[in-house]
Amino acid sequence: MNEPNMLLSVRGLRTEFRSAAADWFSVVNDVDLEVAAGETLAVVGESGCGKSMLARSIMRLLPHPVARRAGGQVKLAGRDLMALSEKEMRRVRGRDVSMIFQEPMTSLNPLMTVGKQVIESILEHDKCSASEASKRAHDLFELVGIPEPAARFNQYPHHLSGGMRQRIVIAIALACRPKILIADEPTTALDVTIQAQVLALIDRLKKELGMGVILITHDLGVVAEWAQRVMVMYAGRKVEEAHCEEFFTMPGHPYSRALLASVPCPDLEGVDDDHSLAEIPGTVPPLDRLGPGCSFAERCQFAENDCKKAVPLLTSTGPMRWVACRRAHEIGVNT
Repeated sequence: MNEPNMLLSVRGLRTEFRSAAADWFSVVNDVDLEVAAGETLAVVGESGCGKSMLARSIMRLLPHPVARRAGGQVKLAGRDLMALSEKEMRRVRGRDVSMIFQEPMTSLNPLMTVGKQVIESILEHDKCSASEASKRAHDLFELVGIPEPAARFNQYPHHLSGGMRQRIVIAIALACRPKILIADEPTTALDVTIQAQVLALIDRLKKELGMGVILITHDLGVVAEWAQRVMVMYAGRKVEEAHCEEFFTMPGHPYSRALLASVPCPDLEGVDDDHSLAEIPGTVPPLDRLGPGCSFAERCQFAENDCKKAVPLLTSTGPMRWVACRRAHEIGVNT
């Protein structure tokens, strides 16, 4: 990736939780990622794989005292976010990096009009008058495609549909034109038509504003349509990263292969739509009880005894492609 275009660089990020026995265990374990201007990186995996905790770790929104950052570096446009004080980090959130959470109703104040909430977000980070902030908020309502924006401006969240509330959340996230937008399952509670509208909106604004986007999702169809690169997480670790088309046509990790086999194939050239769906046996192991080897070994059809002895290293298998599997080359993409 070209250095001048890189907005976000994460190196060796590790986040730990405290168990009931007061022991610390990793929920995000030695994760690297990069996001460039105008690019969407999709982060995929089952529930419990660490996707949302990765996002919260980047934003430094960890639930203290049960969670802590145990290591790593997060640089936004060359600035080390982990070296900032909490006061400095509050100025970064919403201005330089913003996040869209899964459920818009939990992100909005039910006792405040949606227009006022957008205005407050602008005033929190930018030095401008109340009238200027109000004008910018009205412009944002139009930008995110809210019909009759003047009328909606003075309504409360419960007056709006799920799709409209999600657009308000996006307007708040974009209020100060962030460099990075993290969208954590942004369409989970929406019907299919509204999902497509919201994702198209994020994609259009990404291009217009030159943002980088991290799209956290379990929907591989969404990944195929809207992302340029995909990163697969399992049990808190990155196990694969590849360009989107390469991921769908030549998955390199057994977990990636299992994910693709468990859902209808996206409409991509070279991918057979007429394939039988397969269930992934078992579940993601509890992160406080991981063994010494590959955490996917118990569910993997290719696992050998050695797979259970040591965590596989993430190795490069091509340009902008990494896989953490000791048998990746041996298994091959056509097995």
